[in-house]
Amino acid sequence: MAPMVVVVVGCVFAYFVHGDKHGIQIVGPLKKGLNPPSVHLLNFDRRYLGAVVQAGLVTGLIALAEGIAIGRSFAIMKNEQIDGNKEMIAFGFMNLIGSLVSCYLTTGPFSKTAVNYNSGCRTQMSNVVMGFCMMLVLLFLAPLFSYTPQVALSAIIMSAMLGLINYEEIIHLYKVDKFDFCICIAAFLGVSFISMDVGLMLSVGLGIIRALLYMARPATCKLGKVPNSSLYRDTEQYPGSTSIQGILVLQLGSPIYFANCTYMRERILRYIREEQGNSDSKTDVVEHLLLDLSGVSSIDMTGLEAFVELRRIMQGKGIKMGIVNPRIEVLEKMTLAHFVDTFGKENFYLSIEDAIQTCQFQLDTNKDKDGEPTSNQEGA
Repeated sequence: MAPMVVVVVGCVFAYFVHGDKHGIQIVGPLKKGLNPPSVHLLNFDRRYLGAVVQAGLVTGLIALAEGIAIGRSFAIMKNEQIDGNKEMIAFGFMNLIGSLVSCYLTTGPFSKTAVNYNSGCRTQMSNVVMGFCMMLVLLFLAPLFSYTPQVALSAIIMSAMLGLINYEEIIHLYKVDKFDFCICIAAFLGVSFISMDVGLMLSVGLGIIRALLYMARPATCKLGKVPNSSLYRDTEQYPGSTSIQGILVLQLGSPIYFANCTYMRERILRYIREEQGNSDSKTDVVEHLLLDLSGVSSIDMTGLEAFVELRRIMQGKGIKMGIVNPRIEVLEKMTLAHFVDTFGKENFYLSIEDAIQTCQFQLDTNKDKDGEPTSNQEGA
């Protein structure tokens, strides 16, 4: 009711004081009637087709991104789910039909969606009612709204937007994740002070940058055995976990490709240098390197070449290298690239426990050959 009162009062006030002559910006003249059919205006001339396709692709992508993003935002508020494919079909169908009757590009604008949401609309039937009311206005009442001040329309939109700001959620976001908070503020400032497109591009751009940073610096951690169990966990997260003498177990947790394989290799070598530097005796040096690839979802040829180079470096240091539990996608690429044959099938393990037992057996065998007491003999 409040938006209608604002529009009516604004129209009456602007009409009696002749607001357009005193600097008050109004909507302007509005003609009665529906948009005329525009099928006969369709032109597929080659001279214009390129420009039309280019403009259509740009506006279509922006409209889809804007509409789907806004739809998901409001769906989260109501604990609902939306299907992006259905949204794209709906936008395409609306614009296809609308283009035949001189309609403007149809999207899911934030301002109109906010007004619709705050008005209490819950189903798609609200759009049918609004469309019917708009048709009546265009047919009979359009000239009456020509004196509507634009500031009144802006006030309606701003009041609807202010009701959607969740200050507690922003504070919570700042405490939990500073980068997400920056994305949120960038989107808010861009939409509020520039335009919806700029705010959307800022937030999406920052999100892509964050994803690239995560992918360029894959998560790598050292694993240790949790006491009284067969579990191996991150030694930083579980300080009580213990490392196995002579064996370094590392876990890789992201796809390996050309952008992060160099960082991955250098990170692994740094772990080895740290282990070698912290060792106080010859028995503590790293003799086996085990890489847990259960968290690696994909790998490219550059990543495989990085593993080959890493194995060559390990051989130069006298360290045996093993791979634990690679995913099926990764293992298929390794097989097709003949990496498995080159690396040796015996150096692939199903679990960390199996790999540890094999490495310990090899260590004990080497100690027997050198005349040193094995771990079992030391325990006895």
